[in-house]
Formats: sequence, C-alpha cells, structure tokens
Amino acid sequence: MFSSGLTEPIRWAMTTDFTPNLDIDWSAMLLSTSSSLSSQASNSRLLTEKPSSIPLVIPTKLTMLPHPSESTNPLSSAVSRGPLAISICTAIVRHEITRLKSTDDPTVQAKVMIRNIVSDEVHILGAGLSGLAAATILARSGKDVHVHEIRKDSGARFDGDFQGIENWTGEVDFFDELAEWGFDTNEFKSDAFGIIDLIHPDDVVTHPETDGVAFRVVERGTAGHTIDQGFKRMALESGAKIHYGTRKPSEECDIVAAGPRESSAVAYGEIFETTHRNIVAFQLNDKLAPGAYSYLIIIDGIGLICTCLWRKQRKSGRYLDETIAWYEENYDLNRKPIKRVGGKGDFGLPTKYEHEGRFYVGEAGGLQDFMWGFGMRYAITSGVLSAKAILGELDYEKEIRGRLVPLVRASAINRFLMNRVGDRGFKIVANQWMRDQRRKGDGLSFMRWLYKPGLIRRALWPIVKIGMLRKKVLSDGRVVHRMPFRKPLDRDTWEPSERAREIREEWDSIRKGGGKLSFQESDS
Repeated sequence: MFSSGLTEPIRWAMTTDFTPNLDIDWSAMLLSTSSSLSSQASNSRLLTEKPSSIPLVIPTKLTMLPHPSESTNPLSSAVSRGPLAISICTAIVRHEITRLKSTDDPTVQAKVMIRNIVSDEVHILGAGLSGLAAATILARSGKDVHVHEIRKDSGARFDGDFQGIENWTGEVDFFDELAEWGFDTNEFKSDAFGIIDLIHPDDVVTHPETDGVAFRVVERGTAGHTIDQGFKRMALESGAKIHYGTRKPSEECDIVAAGPRESSAVAYGEIFETTHRNIVAFQLNDKLAPGAYSYLIIIDGIGLICTCLWRKQRKSGRYLDETIAWYEENYDLNRKPIKRVGGKGDFGLPTKYEHEGRFYVGEAGGLQDFMWGFGMRYAITSGVLSAKAILGELDYEKEIRGRLVPLVRASAINRFLMNRVGDRGFKIVANQWMRDQRRKGDGLSFMRWLYKPGLIRRALWPIVKIGMLRKKVLSDGRVVHRMPFRKPLDRDTWEPSERAREIREEWDSIRKGGGKLSFQESDS
C-alpha cells in the first residue's frame, strides 16, 4: 500500500488533430465507418461533435507492460458528400517504452511502473534488521525512504544478549552475501566459530567442527557495537529517514518488518561476567529446555546462559536456574551475574508474502527457523529481496518461495519430529551428527542435510501442517498457519536441585540491589 495512491487509471494519451478542408457530415461518417473504428469504441463518443482536436485515450491494465505507443500526426483529410468517401493521410511516429530493469517478467515491470509514477517515497514499518536492510538498499537507489519504529531505538527489544547467524542454510558464507549486497560487516562486532561443544542429554560432550565458519555470534541491543546499531548507521548513511517512537498503520506501508505478536516459544537467559575463554556450548536436554535446547556463549569476558522452552510452563524461571546450575558444575565460569534477559518467538507460515501491495519480511513474514530459532539471516535476506522487488529486479513472492520457504518448511518438519521425542531422540540426533562428521570430515554437512528438502520431507509436510500448525486469519486479512505454544507434559514437573534454589536466592538478592530483569518469568 502506497502513501499516496492512484486516483485515476493510468492513461497513455495520443492526440489526432483533424483539420477538415470542407464541412463534414459527422453523423454519416460515424455510421459508415463504425466498423473501422470499433477498436476505438470507447472513444467513439468524441466524434459526435466537431472538435478541432480529438484526444484518443487508451486505458492500459495495471498488470500489463505497455506496448510501444504511436501518435498520429495529420497531413491532410478530405471528405465528399453523397456516397461517403474519406481520404486521410497521416504520419505515424513510434514511441518506444524502455524497460526499467533487465527482466522478462511483465508483472514485475508493471508494479515498478506504478510505484515510480505514484511516488518515490517508500514507507517501512519496523527498524529491525530486515527493515533497515531494505531501507539501505532502497535509499542508495535514490528512493525517499521512511522507516517507522514504535520503540525508541533499533535493538531496544533486546538487552545485550548474544545471538547467532548460521552458515548451514546456504552454500555461501553469509558475510560474503552481505558484502555483495553492499553491507559493511565491520560496522558491528562479530565472532566466528567453527567448533562448538555439543552436550548430549546424558552429559557426554562432543565437538562438531568445520574448516570454515559454522556461525557467527553477534550482540543485539542499543550499544554501538551491536548488529542493530551497525545496520542503523548504514541505513542513515544511505539517506534513509528513521522515525522512532512513532506508530504507522501497516496498511500505509510498502514493507512490513514488525516483530512477533504472539508466542510459540520463549527463551530466558542470564548475562554475567566470567574469566572463561570464548566458547559456544549447545545442549540437547528435554528437562532443562522442554522440547528444545540450552546454550552457553562467552565472548571476551561476558557470558550468556540461555534456555529455550517450546512447551508452556508455570514458574518458568526455574528452568533457567537449573540450567545455570548445570553449566556452573561442568564449566569453570567464575560467574558474576549482571542481568537476566528474555524473548519470544512466533512461528508460522503465511499463505502469501506479498499482500495488497505490501511486502512482509522477517518475523512479520513468518521467515523464522522453527527448529533452532535462528532468524537473522532470513530477516536480512528477505529485507534485501523486498527492496530489490520494489526496484523491479525480481518478483518477491516467487523469490521468497523459491529461496527461503523450503528452508522454513524443512525446519518446521524438524521441529515436528523434535516435539515427539524426548532425551532418547535427542541422543540419537547427537550420535548421528558425530557419525556424519567422522564419515565426511565436516560437522557442518549434517546441519545442511537437515534443511535440504527431499522426497521424505515433502511427504511429511501435509502431516506437519495438519498436526502441528493452526490456521489463523490475521487482522490485515492474511492467512497464516502458525505453531501454537504447546502444553506442558507430565515429565516437565520436577523439584529443583539445591544449587538451583541457591541460584534463585542469589538472583532475588541481586534484583533487589538493582539487577535488571527484562522479562516476566512467572508464567511463560
């Protein structure tokens, strides 16, 4: 939806100027030549009087690329009375239509033509990574870009927590893609990892590794070195205008890049100071992280322990306390708590990614990883693709369905299977991961295999869609099949350990002294 819409059909106007040498019986001429003028029937009413010039208006459908037009310049005309005889000499001048971009898709070109005729303004809802990525591309191309963000700054919904940008859903290193799109990855701090600690449900630790980069850890938030602020700077430098603390209806925006509205899963974490070396540890444990996983990330003396819950729980803070107790017992952390953070994920697949002229990107478009919760790569990619669609370089719906939707569906199938296994299933996954590494010499190949659509996954998709997702009609008219927050299981009821109780008491004391809590942990 554009900020200033079309009020009339687009018209290609041509003028034929008749200068008759003698009086013309116009009614006789109209009757006798109606067949020759049938292709211009919509304009035949213009011949009922004797004008000095006759505008011939040919309406063009908005979904078609206009053909080269012709204007007819009169040289002379003669009409005799009696049996109607007409002699009209004309000169025809062709006007070629130049394509805006080198593409053979007329639908894309028509949309570009309409946008350019209406306005160079582009309005984006949301100043997260996807919205800022789109804003940067568009502003560099000369568009007047306005980004509308309800929060006071980019990254404000995060609180200094670490997140990963994975490298297994594409054959190309994502930072190489960013550079190709014109983004400077030196604008924010990142740390690359090619090896992790994989913690099995029975506490066995193995080490998946790759010669390249498996993923990079970045910090989210409002500090200058975060990825959110890095993308903000690039958007501003490109000429985009960001309006913080403002509300803008999605119906008035061209790109919708808003965050999650509901919860399909939650994550709780604690940020702390530590003397431990940089590390990433990933734990599959259905007790500490119901239906999901927990992780430990340490970067330059700052650590994050986080547990993810894919099943709804009461008193959910106890899962974080127990997870911290486990990591303290198994890693020499020398932990000094700073604050506790949290977030939610809303997972669903819409039926359309372009709706009523608006492009839905990132979380607003359901472009999230159902299995592990990764989303930054999909968010940035979809933001770039939406910008290129506005510029006429591609068809957004087609590109998203070909490039990202198969990955999202694969992750949803993986999540469906994970929801139906406990620690025994997690152990099988961990063992298979390591067997694949020994066989191929690359721990990343197993993760890539998990996201490859194949015959078995395609056969499972209808079952997953019915068994795990629920159809919902959103307020903007879109239809989405989303994953609801699952109910708890009997095995989710257990008594906390003594160390977990102590950690809870320590945190209560820290919080009374000013320790920050960025989420409500009583109920998830």
